[in-house]
Amino acid sequence: MIEQAAQGYPEERALDGVFFRVKRNDQWRDICFSDLTESERTEITKDRSIEWMTGLAFRLADVIRKIGDQFDITAKIPEEEE
Repeated sequence: MIEQAAQGYPEERALDGVFFRVKRNDQWRDICFSDLTESERTEITKDRSIEWMTGLAFRLADVIRKIGDQFDITAKIPEEEE
């Protein structure tokens, strides 16, 4: 994992379960969508349909909800200034 961080790759947590085959350091690997770099995500999503993107968004929403429920966490929403 230290090698990945040194090369600018996020720590692999495999939280969302949506895996893609990407080449890193001359090796092909299966990497979870949320563990991809911004450029890897851009490449993977560039030619996808609206339906495909909607499916991905729904899957990511389900995962966020599950993590929030599991750990009983809520985002702190800043109060609006008047």
